[in-house]
Amino acid sequence: MSRKLFDKLEKSLEEAIQIRQGKLVASRITQIDPKNDVVRVRSNLGLSQSKFATALGISKGTLQNWEQGRRQPTGPAKILLKLAEKHPEWLLETAH
Repeated sequence: MSRKLFDKLEKSLEEAIQIRQGKLVASRITQIDPKNDVVRVRSNLGLSQSKFATALGISKGTLQNWEQGRRQPTGPAKILLKLAEKHPEWLLETAH
């Protein structure tokens, strides 16, 4: 690891500690609702975001938008998620 990269990582960790201690305000906060159907289905399947997105035939960014509540799956995507929940083996076949 280069010294420059190490210094940047060290600074980030120091900032994280300050945020945790309330000495610094985070520039952004990302919250994921564990009750979110998309998160629940993916978690139950034990897939990373990348593998789950690939299995669904969507981009990782789309999946992240769904999981973080910025967007909601519609139409065929909702049906596919329901099928993945009821018959996980079908989706797992495409994910591996």
